Amino acid sequence: MQAPPLSTTAAPAASASLASGGTHPVPEFDPSTLTLRERLARVAPYFWGQQRWMWALALATTLLGAATEPFIPALLKPLLDNGFTEGTLNLWLVPLFIVGLFFIRGLSQFAGQYALSRIANDGMLRLRRDLFERVQQAQMGFFGRHSASSLSNTVVYEVQTGASELVSAFLVISRDGFTLVALLAYLLYLNWQLTMAVAVIVPGVSWIMKTLSRRLYRITKSSQAATDSLAYVVEENVLAHRMVRLHGAQQAQGARFFALSEQLRGLNIKSTIASAAMTPTTQLLAAVALSAVICIALWQGRNSAGAVSVGSFVAFISAMLMLIAPLRRVADVAKPITRGVAALERGLALLEGSLAEQGGTQRPSPVRGALQFESVSLRFSEDAAPALREVSLHIAPGQIVALVGSSGAGKTTLVNLLPRFLSPSSGQVLLDGVALSDWDLAYLRQQFAMVTQDVVMFNDSVAANIALGQPLDEAKVWQCLEAANLTEHVRQLPDGIHSVVGHNAGQFSGGQRQRLAIARALYKDAPILILDEATSALDTESERLVQEALTRLMQGRTTLVIAHRLSTIEHADHVVVMQQGQIVEQGTHQDLLAQDGLYARLQAYSA
Repeated sequence: MQAPPLSTTAAPAASASLASGGTHPVPEFDPSTLTLRERLARVAPYFWGQQRWMWALALATTLLGAATEPFIPALLKPLLDNGFTEGTLNLWLVPLFIVGLFFIRGLSQFAGQYALSRIANDGMLRLRRDLFERVQQAQMGFFGRHSASSLSNTVVYEVQTGASELVSAFLVISRDGFTLVALLAYLLYLNWQLTMAVAVIVPGVSWIMKTLSRRLYRITKSSQAATDSLAYVVEENVLAHRMVRLHGAQQAQGARFFALSEQLRGLNIKSTIASAAMTPTTQLLAAVALSAVICIALWQGRNSAGAVSVGSFVAFISAMLMLIAPLRRVADVAKPITRGVAALERGLALLEGSLAEQGGTQRPSPVRGALQFESVSLRFSEDAAPALREVSLHIAPGQIVALVGSSGAGKTTLVNLLPRFLSPSSGQVLLDGVALSDWDLAYLRQQFAMVTQDVVMFNDSVAANIALGQPLDEAKVWQCLEAANLTEHVRQLPDGIHSVVGHNAGQFSGGQRQRLAIARALYKDAPILILDEATSALDTESERLVQEALTRLMQGRTTLVIAHRLSTIEHADHVVVMQQGQIVEQGTHQDLLAQDGLYARLQAYSA
């Protein structure tokens, strides 16, 4: 059985965003309604599939190790009856038996643990791969429902915890379960009447495990939610550390963190209470059984002379006492199973609870860059005001179009429709006469390059950031850096274009990061360019260098420019003025100034 494919089950959102391609709200699935067996069945495919030989090795070695357990108390009977009492035991057999026994046990334990470790890590690798692919392929609304800290916690930590806990639990169940069976079989062989007194504790232990495991599952799910909330507070404070200090909000944020920490602490204590209660309860039942065995053995010895020899009795008591340790470990296994299943379920919920982006099959070539917006409207939710209202716009290939208007006018929303980061609620957008929904999605996005105010860089080399997603050509990287006015700075770095830029290129200035983004767009060489506030918040010199680079970048491309500083878009072929999600004016810069309308007022404000 292979690992299950990425599910296309509808997302478990309380409400589906129409803007991000959702259709209708889907009730969230509650895994707590499943039995433990059903929950295990959901995660099993990732740890079975290609691991049959490893499972066979683990099972065989575990059985072999468990089979050696009864030989330890079995040795006591001939030692006491033949060795000490009668003196007929061959001495050389004792070290041979003991050394051989422990050699076999050690070898089987090593092989079993190795096999289970391979199973756990291979299964974890497959599940992580599927999870990361789903994060990369999920609809855009998915990222509004999950925080970055929650996703990283699930993909990195929960999967590892779940796999480790489950395989560890299986190791305990298989090794100690088989050990219990082997010891019980030996006890039946020695004295079935005494063994029946031991068997009475099995239903009791089973009931304890079932009851407490249910409680542990509920507590674990609550702990996961509390951990996510705590991680999110840390994430917020790391990202907004300047604002927190500027506004003196450390105490308030500390109070948030402490309250969530207290909640998590309480849940952890409850979990400890539930799991810790298993061991003493199980040991109490074992003590009752031991008392009964001793009493029955003494009664048999008094009423049936010679029925129970000293060696037999000691071997029986030793084997029975050896039951306690594996019995206690089996009783404690409910916590790792519950924790492991809950952790892995989180990953499966991520797979099953999100829709992958869907595209068409059209791959027109060559792409000219003609864009059409036909009566496009968009709402982010059913009860929200429209972000776009009946927008119609035609853009010719190679034309430079500027989108202007006050904040919230819908400019960024409009351009985000083009690479299908958003989907219209009504109307359609066409590229070269083909509706965007009919284009192959990956091919469609190859036709766009984007430079925004919020530059995103990866903790990789300069070259890797510029050639992002494409084969690396060092000569082309240097050409793009030259065109972006960044060659001089990069040559001064320790390893040139192979220097690592750090977290989001933190060692670069704002203007340099902006020019890195321009170099990336130049490298992609897409026919359509989107510039969203690409020169805002820059000093005069940085803006001059960035503007020069942008001028080179826009040559021969269909370009949409969003800018608050209207002086930067006077060169545009066409200016579109937006207000409250609608186009209210459009024309050339000079024509709009002559109309003395909204554009003229915006121009006067920005002067």
